[in-house]
Amino acid sequence: MPTILLTIAYDGTNYSGWQVQPNGLAVQQVVEEAFERLLKERVQVRSSGRTDAGVHARAMAAAFTTSRNIPLRAFVEGANRFLPADIAIQTASIVPEGFKPITMAYAKHYRYTIINSSVRTPLDRLYCWQVREPLDLAAMEEAAGGFVGSHDFAAFRASNCVARTTIRRIDSVQIARQDTRITIDVIGGGFLKNMVRVMVGTLVDIGKGRFEPSAIGRLLQRGDRKEAGSTAPACGLCLIEVFYPEEFTFLPANV
Repeated sequence: MPTILLTIAYDGTNYSGWQVQPNGLAVQQVVEEAFERLLKERVQVRSSGRTDAGVHARAMAAAFTTSRNIPLRAFVEGANRFLPADIAIQTASIVPEGFKPITMAYAKHYRYTIINSSVRTPLDRLYCWQVREPLDLAAMEEAAGGFVGSHDFAAFRASNCVARTTIRRIDSVQIARQDTRITIDVIGGGFLKNMVRVMVGTLVDIGKGRFEPSAIGRLLQRGDRKEAGSTAPACGLCLIEVFYPEEFTFLPANV
């Protein structure tokens, strides 16, 4: 049976996150139901990770196996006919049997968007965090470098995170500003629950002058979530891309 690797874009506003849950509608559930209607069989779509309620994705990677042998374009065009306007399959490709989207990914790229203005921007409200106070971007950029490398991120996770290890690798943290819009791009090997959001919340607190940039090193060493900054709202976070080794890069069926 072929294994199909998908990239999926979604607006997470109306969902309880990616993963199927007993309470609340999840993106995974909606995608699986669409493919069941298309393929006339139940499939389990396994993702490259989870996103929290309200978090968005430009290219969530997910895979499933099917007994149906249809053209790759049909996995995109056909499934999209059964999906709501806030979820869409972007690409489909065939990967080797046994492909595991979460364990075979070597890095993920998240982007957090902030509107740094005292005036509301209604069109951005579902996709950005409005921070009214002025932010010291130079201090935030200095602090961001402290995240890079392999560290214990226990201070930068949700209190109910159940990960067996809190060691994670961060490859880069880049901050850019254009007018009132600030973007924080984080690339790393893996992330704990709420990790990027706590990192961003702490950087914003540094930008407000509540912490010195050097505080990142102390927080990583001490590992106490209570000492780190706030958790940034989910709406500003978007999964941009999931990276796989070159041998798993196949020509996708773009529509």
